[in-house]
Amino acid sequence: MSLFKKFAATTLALTMVFSLAACGGSSDTATTEEGGDAATTGKVYKIGTDTTFAPFEFQNDAGEFVGIDIDLLNAIAEDQGFEVELQSLGFNAAVQALEAGQVDGVIAGMSITPKRQEKFDFSDPYFDSGVVMGVKEDNEDIKSYEDLAGKKVAVKIGTEGQTFAESIKDEYGFTTVVFDDSNSMYLDVKSGNSVACFEDYPVMGYAISQGSGLKMVTEKEQGSSYGFAVNKGENAELLEMFNAGLANLKESGKYDEILNTYIQE
Repeated sequence: MSLFKKFAATTLALTMVFSLAACGGSSDTATTEEGGDAATTGKVYKIGTDTTFAPFEFQNDAGEFVGIDIDLLNAIAEDQGFEVELQSLGFNAAVQALEAGQVDGVIAGMSITPKRQEKFDFSDPYFDSGVVMGVKEDNEDIKSYEDLAGKKVAVKIGTEGQTFAESIKDEYGFTTVVFDDSNSMYLDVKSGNSVACFEDYPVMGYAISQGSGLKMVTEKEQGSSYGFAVNKGENAELLEMFNAGLANLKESGKYDEILNTYIQE
């Protein structure tokens, strides 16, 4: 056989091998580019998220769910070779669905706290946040926590903003009004029913940049980091792939690219 024919035969054989390997993407074990084993590669995971928590998750003009959390999750899934079935449930409902085993994980700007770590296993932190107070943009009376005495403050259920507000309300003499989503909370402040609200600073900042009619009046309080959550002792392989993918995105620069898309310094 001529040298050319030998080369052609070898090339064909290699092509068939790679084609078969590509078709086997849903097998239980696959090898990543880094040489590690990625269990359940090709598996579809149900992931719960919030409905309106821009810039982390929200719907764009085309009705598609986008944001830091969504883009990170999709990029990590692509990097690690698994698929995602996104379920937009609202923050509280997403956490409850995770506890009930109805979803495999939650990504929703979820702060890593000691209390939550009793129930859930968290990924490596993917964002460091903090809480700020916002008021209606033409409000010149509320400039500090001391100005909240005897007044109502809006918070979103299950968030770090609610936790912080509840921790200081007795000291400063205000009451809280709880909402299921950020938009309803903002509207309550704009209507004058509540004089202020507490929110994670990147969320508040994005809302203000999009014409929410609010403004920040306090410095950022030190907050917790955000993490991807699974039920304690379950879906360890999913958590490992999330961490590996996150590390790869940070190394490649894709992580910064995603953040810069939604948060302007």
